Amino acid sequence: MEGDGDDCLIGENSDPHLQFGGEATPLSSTIFLDQVGEVILTCNSDGLSWKCVEPFSKDESTCLGIKRDSKVSTNIKFSDLYAVEFINYGIIRGSNLPNAGRFLLGHNFEMYRFTVHGFHRSKTRSSLWVPSVFTFGLDNLQTCQMWVNRINSSLALQVGRPKNLLVFINPKSGKGHGYRVWETVAPIFTRAKVKTKVIVTQRAGQAFDVMVSTSNRELNSYDGVVTVEDSVLLCSVCSGGDGFFNEILNGFLKSRHKASYPPAPSDFIHSLECNGSFVLHDPIETAATSFAVDDESLLSSSIHNGMESTNFRNEDGSCSTDQDPEFPPQNEWFRFGIIPAGSTDAIVMCTTGARDPITSALHIVLGKRVCLDIAQVVRWRTTSTSKVEPCVRYAASFAGYGFYGDVITESEKYRWMGPNRYDCAGTKVFLKHSSYQAEVAYLEVKSEETNPTAKGNLASLVQALGSPNVSERVVCRVNCNVCSMKPMDTFACGSQPPGETRWVTSKGRFLSVGAAIISCRNERAPDGLVADAHLSDGFLHLILIKECPHAFYLWHLTELARKGGNPLKFDFVEHHKTPAFTFTSLGKQSMWNVDGEVLQAHQLSAQVFQGLISLFATGPEV
Repeated sequence: MEGDGDDCLIGENSDPHLQFGGEATPLSSTIFLDQVGEVILTCNSDGLSWKCVEPFSKDESTCLGIKRDSKVSTNIKFSDLYAVEFINYGIIRGSNLPNAGRFLLGHNFEMYRFTVHGFHRSKTRSSLWVPSVFTFGLDNLQTCQMWVNRINSSLALQVGRPKNLLVFINPKSGKGHGYRVWETVAPIFTRAKVKTKVIVTQRAGQAFDVMVSTSNRELNSYDGVVTVEDSVLLCSVCSGGDGFFNEILNGFLKSRHKASYPPAPSDFIHSLECNGSFVLHDPIETAATSFAVDDESLLSSSIHNGMESTNFRNEDGSCSTDQDPEFPPQNEWFRFGIIPAGSTDAIVMCTTGARDPITSALHIVLGKRVCLDIAQVVRWRTTSTSKVEPCVRYAASFAGYGFYGDVITESEKYRWMGPNRYDCAGTKVFLKHSSYQAEVAYLEVKSEETNPTAKGNLASLVQALGSPNVSERVVCRVNCNVCSMKPMDTFACGSQPPGETRWVTSKGRFLSVGAAIISCRNERAPDGLVADAHLSDGFLHLILIKECPHAFYLWHLTELARKGGNPLKFDFVEHHKTPAFTFTSLGKQSMWNVDGEVLQAHQLSAQVFQGLISLFATGPEV
């Protein structure tokens, strides 16, 4: 098959210009590959493969920069390709290899060309995806167009790839890189034939308002929502830069996620004083305690950033199970995407393994999918003297009190410093070394099962994964067995979780109280707050830092910032895996950090919903 570059084989004895409708029939041509030379290109149901026609003069040679035997084909799967383009008549460069036979360095050909776009993993870091571009040339226009049509037909068979996306760009966050990053990745979406409606926000809360006001019918026309944000790092231990995504997430879930309030122990329930009628169930107790809360007060309660809370109860006090028929939050097609443009993005780092906009864009156009737990945080009281006015917030990465809340509150005084204000505020708060009196109750879940490897049995994982003393950490990764478990739906209408359950209370002075939904990995905390936290296992990681000497707390933070460190090994640190917890401040003021946003809360409760949303991602590659 040497010569003109337009010889084509379709199975056997087939017309070289035959259009392809049959998926199983292979297509093969002698063709020119830019900067390589003449190759035999084959298209089958899995992807493209090629091998050089001209044998190399040495046994071990390099093709496309990779050491290889001349008889071994090079290939790329359709699952790794996202576009093919016909680029008309032009130059195909000859081989740049010194031992490539008659195809000399710098010898160019003019041909009809088409280009395929895909990706390959970085040699030094597998989680970093690098664009791959292959340009092929043929003398025959019809054969060239046939190849384009065949590859397009194969790409159309790929399942789950988006066609229409709603894109939010936050140009004013962090260092203001959001729009420039979008201009960098936009060609990827154009080549992949993904339509995008781009909204550049002009004010805080605009993205939330757009998501709330967008009808379900309109939202149904999109395959997902993508955010481009310039995130920043909060005081070297926790991401504070996912606030823009959190804004969109809360706007999406506000009216679309109908669920009961988090469970709570009986003493927490009795401490809520109100007048009206709503029911808050304790999953451990058979009886439910009723409270009288005027419906108007629930809808008009004082809410951070103007967000309203909704009481998802029927008039008879039962839990409403009706989902919006047009748009349930948990579905197979709708996903969220985050394109990082800043110094850290905890969610991106935990779901793709790389803080790289190109990698994230490739995950999106290729239609990757991973489920993500979401925490529902309900602020019951703002201060110790305020009325009970439930305010519902959702978090995707972290909620923290004490040190975490103080840093984000202090940073508001230094907004003129830009992202550097977090380092300044973090240093100042650390030097103060303030501790706070509080009471935390968490739901302890135990199981009689002891085998953590039993497939399909979530209860068997609870004991092994729920203990902070597990010697071998089960790290979340691509195709994670833990995250692939079926969602528990643990607390819908107060139902019992699997295994034995009981409320455990911890009362005293705390430097911080943190609830990590994911590991919260970032560049300053390479393993995150909790190295073995999973994306979709249905658990919160409750981290209680009790009052301790200044030097010990510094040691804890040092372990947090060290790769392979163990920040949970100290006696003053409690780590509990739990599906729900409650918090009551015993002081005058209480500030929380919820995904990088300030929430004043004297009394709150939280629960996690397993795999509530889906992201365009695969999970971290190890």
